[in-house]
Amino acid sequence: MKTVHKHILPISGMTCASCVNRLETALDKVPWVKNVNINLASQKATIETDEKNVPIAELVNVVEGMGYHVPAKETVIQIGGMTCASCVRRIEQALLKLDGVISANVNLATEKGVVKYIPEMVSLQQLKQAIKDAGYEVRESAMEAQPTDAVEESDRAQDELKPMRQRLIVAGVLSALVMLGSMHMFIPPLMMLSKQLGQFYYVALLILATPVQFWAGWQFYRGAYLTAKHGTTDMNTLVAVGTSAAYLYSVAVTFFPGFFKAQGIMPEPYFDTAAVIITLILFGRYLEASAKSRASDAIKKLLGLQPKTGRVVRDGREIDIPIEDIQVGDIILVRPGEKIPVDGVVVEGHSSIDESMITGESMPVDKHEGDEVIGATINKAGAFKFRATKVGSETALAQIVKLVEEAQGSKAPIQRLADIIASYFVPTVIGIAVLTFIVWFIFGPKPAFTFALLNFIAVLIIACPCSLGLATPTAIMVGTGQGAQNGILIRDAQALENAHKINTIVLDKTGTLTAGKPVVTDVICADGFSDTDVLRLAASAERGSEHPLGEAIVLRAKELNIELAEPKDFESYTGRGIGASIDGQTVLMGNLRLMQEKNLIVEAAGNVIERALKLSEEGKTPMYVSVDGKIAGVIAVADVLKPNSQMAVKRLHDMGLEVIMITGDNEKTAAAIARQAGIDRVLAEVLPADKAREIKRLQEEGKIVGMVGDGINDAPALAQADIGISIGTGTDVAIEASDITLVGGDLQGLVTSIALSRRTLRTIYENLFWAFIYNVALIPVAAGVLYPIWHITLNPMLAALAMAFSSVSVVSNSLRLKRFKAPQIR
Repeated sequence: MKTVHKHILPISGMTCASCVNRLETALDKVPWVKNVNINLASQKATIETDEKNVPIAELVNVVEGMGYHVPAKETVIQIGGMTCASCVRRIEQALLKLDGVISANVNLATEKGVVKYIPEMVSLQQLKQAIKDAGYEVRESAMEAQPTDAVEESDRAQDELKPMRQRLIVAGVLSALVMLGSMHMFIPPLMMLSKQLGQFYYVALLILATPVQFWAGWQFYRGAYLTAKHGTTDMNTLVAVGTSAAYLYSVAVTFFPGFFKAQGIMPEPYFDTAAVIITLILFGRYLEASAKSRASDAIKKLLGLQPKTGRVVRDGREIDIPIEDIQVGDIILVRPGEKIPVDGVVVEGHSSIDESMITGESMPVDKHEGDEVIGATINKAGAFKFRATKVGSETALAQIVKLVEEAQGSKAPIQRLADIIASYFVPTVIGIAVLTFIVWFIFGPKPAFTFALLNFIAVLIIACPCSLGLATPTAIMVGTGQGAQNGILIRDAQALENAHKINTIVLDKTGTLTAGKPVVTDVICADGFSDTDVLRLAASAERGSEHPLGEAIVLRAKELNIELAEPKDFESYTGRGIGASIDGQTVLMGNLRLMQEKNLIVEAAGNVIERALKLSEEGKTPMYVSVDGKIAGVIAVADVLKPNSQMAVKRLHDMGLEVIMITGDNEKTAAAIARQAGIDRVLAEVLPADKAREIKRLQEEGKIVGMVGDGINDAPALAQADIGISIGTGTDVAIEASDITLVGGDLQGLVTSIALSRRTLRTIYENLFWAFIYNVALIPVAAGVLYPIWHITLNPMLAALAMAFSSVSVVSNSLRLKRFKAPQIR
């Protein structure tokens, strides 16, 4: 009879008995749930199951799928002592066994665990204790720290390298002496010394090798012991067992040589093998730790952008204060060449700002009163004052750092496969090593025991799966960091991995392909009028207008320094245009329909009408201007393509992607814009609410869709797409609906993000290849399969060198991503 276990699950959002009935019915359908009792007053469900450790996430999904909420919290825990992918798997399993843990995601490269849990069911202290019980060190809950603690974390990582370096130096010196002493037969002075000392010569080697084995190599024994307590194994087990076998055999040979001679075995110790293997593995770990610290340089660089102080105007005085003390509403003065301390809005003055460190855009951006400025960007020209609107963890830079940290700590789908393989890898390798020893002990050449032992050690050492655990996370760390430096914020590793699969890009028109703001493109004048006349009359009539088309005309007149008149007798014709008296002249401005309603003789304008109709076919909006009953000219206004849109579309086509434009505009205007951009397929007259449905239709055609929009009106479509990519030109960089946010305002970031995803995935595949080629291809060689034909075996010391090189090559290959350059589309 199975034991029944109770789980108390908090649920919020229930308002009546029908809510309770619906939830109980839904939860009862879960196969391993035996009974459900929900209390509306306490907002809690008592769920009885036939298993103690059940996937609580499944219960949460059922509840939230019904429209209710389970109060959960996410924390990041810094974890020490992990060495390979099997460590990752063990910690995740230990955490998931706790009742109340929804998900656990441990990253070997960042040494962090991201845990989502229900506080009412399990505490943070219990999470930490589970990690400790699994044999690992808990350092701190990183999510509770400020972003600037990432610098302290980096400093701590550097401090941790110091004892590793000291241990490596001592082990290296002693191992060199042991190896030199073991080669006495090739060095005449040492040969004479060994003959004079006899067995005491090997005792001297024992004295030199012992500190390496038990002091420098203590971490391997400690790790092996802790995992053995839980009935599991990891790479520490392989190293500890392999080197101990060589060391203990050498001790036995040193003190009992007669026993081995009686068995026909030459009493030759292998202290050098054990010592050199430990030293090489320590060397590999040191290089690996050093390289891993460089892999997280992106966050350090981002944090390094932030100035330490800001010049605040208080009580009429300018004072320099730490940025931590700047408050929302403070007026801050920024001089040329200085960094902007926090986010805000310009209130006085104007300047040109270098925003490349945030947006990836190299061209400075002009800022005037009312424009937003971003903290950590550089003031290139004039002095100005701005009002602080976001400080501390609310600034754009702080949000970017947080997003990058979360992305670097997340796990790509491909990594989960590697983790599963690693969990079975170590026990399998131990089995292969034991089988290797038995086979060669029975059938091997003399001395069979020594031959079998060396092959046994070689198999254990060559198979350490540390490189397998580093293959994906190190590439993700560097890739997401490079993205941030190019103005691309990637939500998580899954988004980075999936972006390379996209074969169709859907671009929203307004604000994505186009500037999102109409501008005057053409001015056509009839006989007797000049361009300046037409613009002056139209802009004067529209003076003070809040209509986007009117604002565009007024802005163009101001750009040309045209002096405007004050309009009188202003009249609006809804949906058609306006009328006003300008300097005693009756001016009408609007569409062709307004001109026809007023019985103006439009035919008399002749060629003006023809040209206006042609502009309309090009996707522009013609605005007719009449003066005292005669057509004076036409002003064409359009939402024009962004400067890089056409080249970006061409680059996307070159990358093998189908590009589709989606818009609510009419087919004629949409087709005109698509022709200019070089887009073949257009989805026109699509309402915002229907965009998600169009994305779903494309997916039903078998397309893997990336949707690019502004992240607000396009939110449903962004969520529906396989990858949602939002254009974020403001300071609100954390757009919830998207997987990737392009901080810059054009499509350069889109091309870069897809190229970066492809490059990162290629790096991951290369890393996995190198990890498996060492861990799998060389195991048969270490086991001696080549010996019967070519008499080739793998020396255990060479196996250790290959294993160390495996980890270092994987991390170094990931670091090559730092040389990634954004494709230029200009």
